[in-house]
Amino acid sequence: METPGTLPASAAEFKMIDIGAKADTHRRALASGQFFAAPQTLARIRERSLPKGDVLVLAEVAGIQGAKRTADLLPLCHPLPLTSVRVWCEPGSESITVFCEAKTIGKTGVEMEALSGVSAALLCIYDLTKGIDPVLRIGEIQLEIKEGGKSGLWQRPEFNPEPKATPPVMTLQGVRCSILTLSDRCARGESQDGSGPAAREWLEAQGAKVHGTRILPDEARSLKTELIRILETESPHLIVTSGGTGLSLRDITPETVRALAQEFGGREIPGFGELMRQSGARHVTTSWLSRSLAVTVKNSVILCLPGKPKAVIEGLEALRPLLSHALHTAQGGDHR
Repeated sequence: METPGTLPASAAEFKMIDIGAKADTHRRALASGQFFAAPQTLARIRERSLPKGDVLVLAEVAGIQGAKRTADLLPLCHPLPLTSVRVWCEPGSESITVFCEAKTIGKTGVEMEALSGVSAALLCIYDLTKGIDPVLRIGEIQLEIKEGGKSGLWQRPEFNPEPKATPPVMTLQGVRCSILTLSDRCARGESQDGSGPAAREWLEAQGAKVHGTRILPDEARSLKTELIRILETESPHLIVTSGGTGLSLRDITPETVRALAQEFGGREIPGFGELMRQSGARHVTTSWLSRSLAVTVKNSVILCLPGKPKAVIEGLEALRPLLSHALHTAQGGDHR
């Protein structure tokens, strides 16, 4: 027999997961669901001729409200400061598809907010339609995309392409880039380069034009020679190097790049190195040992990143809000 005022053993096992140690990252989720009704009912919804008014517009409002109230509905769901909620409906001949996209900068994902938004929008359509047609059905509510945090990007295999989702903002549209990977083992063919392709994929996703990816050994002379050649023949806006930023005796990238900048009258951008280390340390504490840096040389920015693909992406993501403006000013632009 249970003592009055105490919880059953099964209830005491529930707990909200502690996410205090997790890093704040950009997170996004997209969910969808279906509303099914007779063709004539769907036609009236599309024509906005139902007695209660424009169903689809109000459903979008209800979806936003539903996403915002997720933590009030689900006992163990963390309240999140949503930075964006977008709900839209796509009427078809056999059903109406509802989408909800939720975004935040936080320590946990926004999948439940997106799913709640879809559910609320579908229920709103049901509520406003049931007066003219009781034979209604909602279903197929599912997560389509989630991104952010350590897991990166996940997409439901059957979901392709993403319809009418918010298009990515290409912050580096038209920027000319070159990529250098510093690795003795990769240069000898003993290991496959992963950081160069990772940097290329990220840059091209931002709209940049990558002229080439090269692999060099960890040697100061070859690095300096190749950097000068790229600067003189390709006139890039941005050069990204990966590798050689650690503490081993063969890690010579920061010294070489800094000396090159001094030789050609360039300048270091201290905040870039500080920001990359601070951002990386949220995931791996050894990021504080990295000597990543950025300099300007001949109106170009040279950005030196660590050699691991994940660290390359994290470093570029950390700099994304500043990179376009840095390239603009390095080319002689003003600060507006």
